[in-house]
Amino acid sequence: MEVLEEFSNSLSLRKGGSKGLFKLIGSNMVGTIELSTGLQVSGKFSSSITNEDNEIVFFKTEGPTALAYREKELIGHGVNYHSTGLSSPLGKLKNVNLAIEDMGPVDLKAYNFYDGKLLSFEFESGIKVEGLNVTGIRNIQGKLMLIQLKDCTVTYKDETLFLPEYGSFDMVIGEEIVSAFAGAADCHSFPNLYEVSPTKTVKQIKTEAIKQLENHYSLVRKMRNSGIIDDNFLAELFNILNSEYPKEWLLYLEVLEITNDVNLADTIHSHLAKLIEQYPELNTLISEGLQLIKKLSSIVN
Repeated sequence: MEVLEEFSNSLSLRKGGSKGLFKLIGSNMVGTIELSTGLQVSGKFSSSITNEDNEIVFFKTEGPTALAYREKELIGHGVNYHSTGLSSPLGKLKNVNLAIEDMGPVDLKAYNFYDGKLLSFEFESGIKVEGLNVTGIRNIQGKLMLIQLKDCTVTYKDETLFLPEYGSFDMVIGEEIVSAFAGAADCHSFPNLYEVSPTKTVKQIKTEAIKQLENHYSLVRKMRNSGIIDDNFLAELFNILNSEYPKEWLLYLEVLEITNDVNLADTIHSHLAKLIEQYPELNTLISEGLQLIKKLSSIVN
């Protein structure tokens, strides 16, 4: 479990950040980023802007996009509303130590983060936003996670990122991306995303020899489960395997584990030794199998 946790901690699902977003952009598939406010953005991510520390300060999606919180789509913010995509800056405001999401009522009032107020501010990244604050959405902790503006202009250096004629600007609030993963946050946001693939599973065609070998395995298993061991049958089975399945090794180990015939056991040991010489790649499998049988035998005795 410790190894799995260590591996999981290296995944974009837990790390987020620029690495996670770059993977989503490269995939050209629907994916999701989760912000530090808990807001989740699902769609095809097309581009981003990073600062000197390689932190995402702006992202953009193309085509149908949906917003969610705790894997539930926000009312009025599905793919029908965000049909052409969504873009937004991220991070802290310039010369303000407090992130927007962490601002209390007094802080929000100081920066005009109230409905019906004109906003004009600059992020640490240099991205500037000007527009009329129409409304906002808060999470269950009361922190702002979305601000809707109209007559909005968003610029970065000499580049215009958003203009009033594009419509309302839905600016998501979040200091950073804390998670990035494939698929939609709310599976109902993209109805056709999880449709059954038209590609059928390729089924292995079994030869008569394979079917017969599987039958041998089944008979040995029945002996093991019943505790009734037929050593004469097992001796005959050894001869069959030796002549018809020259590279078979696992069934020999299973027979060796249950047989009461000392001579048969010695014969199997010798045969497995020859297999290792002939097929060195089987050395580890056979050797560890023999060690396991020896260990189990000592426990029983």
